[in-house]
Amino acid sequence: MGSTVIPISDGDQGFADLKEKRKFQVSLSPIVSFVQKNKDSIKKIIHCIKVGSALVLVSLVYFVDPLCKEVGDDNAMWAIMTVVVIFEFHAGATLGKGFYRGIGTVLGGGLGCLAAILGEQVGGIGNPFIVGVSLFIFGGAATYARLIPNIKKRYDYGVMIFILTFNLVSVSGLREENVMEIARERLMMIVMGFAICICTTLFFFPAWASDEIHNSMVSRFEDLASSIEGCVEEFFRLAGDKENQSVHPIASFRNCISVLNSKAKDESLVNFAKWEPWHGKFGLFHPWEKYQKIGEVLREVAAIILSLKGSLNSSKEPLQALRESIKEPCEAASSSLAWTLRELGESIKKMRRCQSEPFIVPRLKLARQGLSQVMSPFKLGKHDTAEGLAIACFVFSLMELAEKLEGLAKEVEELGELAGFNPS
Repeated sequence: MGSTVIPISDGDQGFADLKEKRKFQVSLSPIVSFVQKNKDSIKKIIHCIKVGSALVLVSLVYFVDPLCKEVGDDNAMWAIMTVVVIFEFHAGATLGKGFYRGIGTVLGGGLGCLAAILGEQVGGIGNPFIVGVSLFIFGGAATYARLIPNIKKRYDYGVMIFILTFNLVSVSGLREENVMEIARERLMMIVMGFAICICTTLFFFPAWASDEIHNSMVSRFEDLASSIEGCVEEFFRLAGDKENQSVHPIASFRNCISVLNSKAKDESLVNFAKWEPWHGKFGLFHPWEKYQKIGEVLREVAAIILSLKGSLNSSKEPLQALRESIKEPCEAASSSLAWTLRELGESIKKMRRCQSEPFIVPRLKLARQGLSQVMSPFKLGKHDTAEGLAIACFVFSLMELAEKLEGLAKEVEELGELAGFNPS
């Protein structure tokens, strides 16, 4: 009768392989830790390498003699100038500046050529007169346009390039006969510099403004949730324990200040993100304006949390009995507020739709009801002191936070609908 042989793997060999694998992971852990801690610095170094590479590539115009003789030294300089002025850290910023530079160059060069040709047709003393009048009219009008807030905010760079190109091209017509040829060669050099910038910034470790504003927005939800928990914990800490308090509330307030100062950065990143092509999880028509609205509400939430700081520094002899009577509803409310912020941040992070009405809003309304019961005249009316007023302000601020988060939940829900997030 035949027998069946079942091969048994060598246990010692498998253990050795597992041991080697773990040893390899342990050896890589310091490198991974270093990269995570210095992520921003590494991105800056990569950006510097990209700029240096682009400058080397565009300088080939000077290094290759036939090409340099073809375009001329003066015109080749425009390719290098283009790389220097439009290469930005974020890919969207480079695309935006390149587009505005192109529009400004085409319009300024075209009008400058017309002014030069018109002056040449007039001839004699009329030539510099025509050019001078054109410079005065178009230069003054473009400068006035730069003073208009809406234009200065978005198109200032393009208008500045228009002024520069118009002046250079029209004035060149006074000394050069083939103004159209000069304009064509300069435009070619600008296009070449722009193409090098685009290829370098898009295809070699691109820095996406969309990723940065998305991740930054998510982290603010967690920061504000920790701030609320830290404030409530600090408020109900016994007076004798305040000398041994941790630095957690201080760090929380710093996070709130950071959120309050984020408006300018948000506007810049949103503007850059609009220029970026379809990549990763972000499409061409992602509702970036909604991120700005959510950022505004988060700044309002941060301002309310900062107002709680005055309640923490109220009286040295607190009404401990009163505080203990409101401790449970306030802690329950802070738990609901922190949970709401984390849930909203998690929905944005994982790009899933947030359902505010069935889950979030009822919990916030319940928290507000509990706080409104605390604010009864019977409990606080007997303590018309600085400490009593501080406690009342603290509870009112928590109620205001609950109301503000209801609006924030609706904004996040609208973001999910507009962006086409996955259903939860």
